[in-house]
Amino acid sequence: MRVKVFDESHEKDLERAINSFLSSTNSDIIDIKYNVAIAVCGEEQIYCFSALIVYSPKE
Repeated sequence: MRVKVFDESHEKDLERAINSFLSSTNSDIIDIKYNVAIAVCGEEQIYCFSALIVYSPKE
């Protein structure tokens, strides 16, 4: 069993990164965890979109 972590500042970038990983791997996906964090710094909002994929490489 292995894990792959993705962290992007825009949800579309996260989507592209995950789709790229999924299309390039020959693995059984066990689980995907998704999280969004938001921080405020002055007038700016900072977003962090992340996902953790638990997978098992096929033999």
